[in-house]
Amino acid sequence: MRAMSQPFWKTVPLEEMTAAQWESLCDGCGKCCLSKLEDEDTGDIYFTSVGCRLFDAGTCRCTDYANRQKKVEDCVQLTPQNVRTIPWLPSTCAYRLVATGQDLAWWHPLVSGRADTVHKAGISVRGKVTANESDLAEPEDYFDHMLADEP
Repeated sequence: MRAMSQPFWKTVPLEEMTAAQWESLCDGCGKCCLSKLEDEDTGDIYFTSVGCRLFDAGTCRCTDYANRQKKVEDCVQLTPQNVRTIPWLPSTCAYRLVATGQDLAWWHPLVSGRADTVHKAGISVRGKVTANESDLAEPEDYFDHMLADEP
């Protein structure tokens, strides 16, 4: 029997979480919805400030979450298995943190009890998105939006 005094993310393995528990781990930062560039020679990943064509930069949410994988060919659905291996998941990502036995930060909505603390703490990409991928005509255009560090 699991201790009832501990929050579920400390007691339930990712693989055993309900769909609702799994979805609630998303803090709504929007970082995973930014386009990333990979250096073919080194494998290094670089974030850009370009949002997915379904990304709402104001809410930091997908505008068609239920159908995102049908509409966006390279949309990655996070699973308990792949969150342990995806190199571009942000260091602040709750899925990554829980997978490695770490706790959630104070600003995470499950800890704070408020959805806006991720934005107030400056963790989300709200106000940091400079373009939408549907606005860019050429792959080279992404270089103008490369970020020096993780957003």
